[in-house]
Amino acid sequence: MYRKPAQKSLRQMTGGALAALALFALSTTPTVAAECEDPKELTFAIIPTEETVAELQLYQPITDRMKKETGKDIQFFMPTSYASVVEGLLSKFIDVAVLGPYSYVIANSKDDSIEVFATYAKRPGHLQEEGPGYKAALVTKKGSKFTTIESLKGTTLGLVDPGSTSGNLFPRVVFSKNVGGDLDKYFKKVVYTGSHELSTVAVAKGKVDAAFVATHRFDNVVNKGDVKMEDFNVLWSSPPIPQDPFVYRSTLCQPLKDAIKSTFLGLSKDVPGEKKYLDNVKSNKFVAMSSSDYDVIRDLKKAKDARKKN
Repeated sequence: MYRKPAQKSLRQMTGGALAALALFALSTTPTVAAECEDPKELTFAIIPTEETVAELQLYQPITDRMKKETGKDIQFFMPTSYASVVEGLLSKFIDVAVLGPYSYVIANSKDDSIEVFATYAKRPGHLQEEGPGYKAALVTKKGSKFTTIESLKGTTLGLVDPGSTSGNLFPRVVFSKNVGGDLDKYFKKVVYTGSHELSTVAVAKGKVDAAFVATHRFDNVVNKGDVKMEDFNVLWSSPPIPQDPFVYRSTLCQPLKDAIKSTFLGLSKDVPGEKKYLDNVKSNKFVAMSSSDYDVIRDLKKAKDARKKN
């Protein structure tokens, strides 16, 4: 009578047989791809301005649209500095943010999953030119004795924030060539005001003798009626700078990223709330942006870092 041979248990198998079985299992197990992130809600943040609370209301149509596009609740994070927004992105607390070009380059250098996807195309204004770019402008109070760069030697200069592009990076790397390469030696005192708006008002009130401001941020203060365009001298302006990058973490699931991108690129002047937002940021539309669009900022950062080492 034929009897089927008994099968060996795993314990009875030789070491070679076990190794062969393990190798077979590895060769037949599919590679598991890293899972993307699909959070229950999204946290959105912007770099701080003088009126960040008002900005929250300004962005309400955007967060409403983003909620509809993504199907996620949107939380607004109130930042205290440029660095706090960057740290929020790096810690994965913030999912979507508006950064300055320089703070974006810093964040992206620390974590390349922080990815730019869009910016706004500005309308022309008092100092602002049309398009997805802006400039750093050195302004003084009209009627003061500060009418030339030379007249500013030994005075007080207002910068915005260490993470600001037009309010720190461009002045220290590009403009500084006009004054011997070191702002801290040319000026008696260099102070950080915390925002472009505060820098503009500080010049108007004589709290600083001169300040570097972003052209579109300066225009905002004029449009609000806090200052008048004719009250200022413009002593210098920079080459064009790409506008503030809107970013998300690229580790988010692709459909979610597509929905976030669609939120901004799809903004319409035919929708009342969205038109109000576009009017407030003095833009006609958003345009797609990529990391390479900010290489000009990376080059300046490298130059600044190299100068520090030397």
